Amino acid sequence: MPAGCALVGGETAEHPGLLGPDGFDVAGAGTGVVEADRLLGADRIRTGDALIAMAATGLHSHGYSLVRHVLLERAGRRLEQRVEEFGRTLGEELLEPTKIYSPGCLALTRTVEVHAFSHITGGGLVANLARVVPDGLHARVDRTTWAPGAVFDLVGTAGRVERPELEKTLNTGVGMIAVVPAESVGVALTTLADRGVEAWVAGEITERGGHTAGAALTGAHPA
Repeated sequence: MPAGCALVGGETAEHPGLLGPDGFDVAGAGTGVVEADRLLGADRIRTGDALIAMAATGLHSHGYSLVRHVLLERAGRRLEQRVEEFGRTLGEELLEPTKIYSPGCLALTRTVEVHAFSHITGGGLVANLARVVPDGLHARVDRTTWAPGAVFDLVGTAGRVERPELEKTLNTGVGMIAVVPAESVGVALTTLADRGVEAWVAGEITERGGHTAGAALTGAHPA
């Protein structure tokens, strides 16, 4: 497996619109073990830390209830329909596998000081990143540092979904964030690039100040 781990557990998942009231789906999950002195998390994060974003390969299997509703039901798109922006059919785009970040993330822990990771899953970038930000600090993510993939634009325009709603549901192009000291950015980016992970500095950790949330998006995505 690309993740280099064994699948030893699982969980149930909900699929509104696909499964009946008594139906259920079984999904796999993994459990890891780490020494206490090597645990990453909010207690390590400091003001001035850099937020290194790692590109998503697509929707990453999150928000498909919304995607199915707005593209297939509301906009009347067909899975076999070719979409020029994708260079393939809608169905092929929606089936793009999720990027596995564990090899790159593990390499980061061996080459630089890493304070935390945030896996951007269901709930979007802000909600997931806020989970690793300690009280008193704030994660500022700059939208101008990347352009979401065409699939996110299609969901927004075809389904008339406003940007804030998209960002609360989908990853909008960022699948993982590493929080590292500012002085480690160069080595961190090289380490990820050497492992085929597209990455960039997307923001920083600041004092909370007047911010009420642990994380926020600023600026506008490039056209």
